[in-house]
Amino acid sequence: MGSDRLSNNIRRLRFEHGQMTQQELADKVGVTRQTIIATESGRYAPSLPLAFKIAQTFGVSIEQVFQYDDEKP
Repeated sequence: MGSDRLSNNIRRLRFEHGQMTQQELADKVGVTRQTIIATESGRYAPSLPLAFKIAQTFGVSIEQVFQYDDEKP
């Protein structure tokens, strides 16, 4: 599966949670800032455990962070 079918609300959620920086989120979920940048921009599809960690960090469901578009070819 390519990350082109996966969209996310990470940037919005970071700002809704005290304008959390990418580095702060990376530290909280145990990855590099570069991983957060790539995930947020849609260039990287995170592992399922990482996706859950991100959702838990924001206190929301995984579906509120990530959306999968199965309509694209």
